[in-house]
Amino acid sequence: MLQTEIETTMAPAMAQPPALDLSRTALFLDLDGTLAAIEPTPDAVGPQPRRNWMLHELSRQLHGRLAVLSGRSIDDIDRILGETVRSLAGVHGLERRTPQGERVDLKPHPDLPAVAGMLQSFAAGQSGLLLEPKERSLALHYRGHPPAEAACLEIAHRLGAAYGLTVQEGRMVVELRTPGPDKGDALQVFMNDPVFVGATPVMVGDDLTDEDAFTAAETLGGFGVLVGDPRPTAARYRLDDPKAVLAWLEESIA
Repeated sequence: MLQTEIETTMAPAMAQPPALDLSRTALFLDLDGTLAAIEPTPDAVGPQPRRNWMLHELSRQLHGRLAVLSGRSIDDIDRILGETVRSLAGVHGLERRTPQGERVDLKPHPDLPAVAGMLQSFAAGQSGLLLEPKERSLALHYRGHPPAEAACLEIAHRLGAAYGLTVQEGRMVVELRTPGPDKGDALQVFMNDPVFVGATPVMVGDDLTDEDAFTAAETLGGFGVLVGDPRPTAARYRLDDPKAVLAWLEESIA
C-alpha cells in the first residue's frame, strides 16, 4: 500500500493496546523500531539478553504462536534474536521459516546484482548513504543523509520500473525487492498453519512496511499496534517506542 493511500483512508491510532491474552493470541512482531531501537546502521543492532529471554518465554506460553516479520534476512534475525523464535518471515515475506523449521524462500530476481552495482555507484557519490545488499532485495538507507531522500526515491522507482522490481519505502530507507509476498501475506500464511489456526492475530510494528500486516490482522479478527509517533495507519492501537513494547509484552508473561 502506498503512503498516500494510507494518509487518505486511515486515522491515527492513539489508544494503548489492551493486555494480551496469551491463551488465544497469535503474536506477530516487527524487529527494527519495534523490538529494537533504530540504529545508524543495520549491523549496529545486536542480541539483547532481556529481549531474547522474553521472546523465548512468550513463545513457550503462546505454544509457538509467535512470529517475527522483518525486513532483515532470516539469518540476520537469528543473529539478533539468538534463534529464540522459530517462525520467521524475512525480507518482508520473501523468506519464511515455518513453525516446523522448514525454509520457504523465493528465488532472487536475476537482475539484482546489476541493479546493486548501479545503486552502489549512486550511494558512493553522496556521503551518508548506505546500500545494504540482501539475497532477495537491496535496501538503500539515507538515515545518514536525510536530504538525499528525494534522489534515493527517484532512482529506486526508476530502476524498479526498468527491471521489474518492487519498490518498498520505509523509515529513512527505500528497498528494491524481488516481486513476491509482503508482511501481510506472510501473516496470513502463518495463520493457516495448524500451530496458529484459530487464534487472534496481533501485529506490532513501526513502519510503512508493516501496514499490510496490520490490515491482515484486522481482517482476520485481530488488530495492529503502531510503534512510534501517531500517524495515519491501519493499526488500532499505539505504543511510544521499543521500550514501551517490551514493557507491554512483559506484562503479559505469567
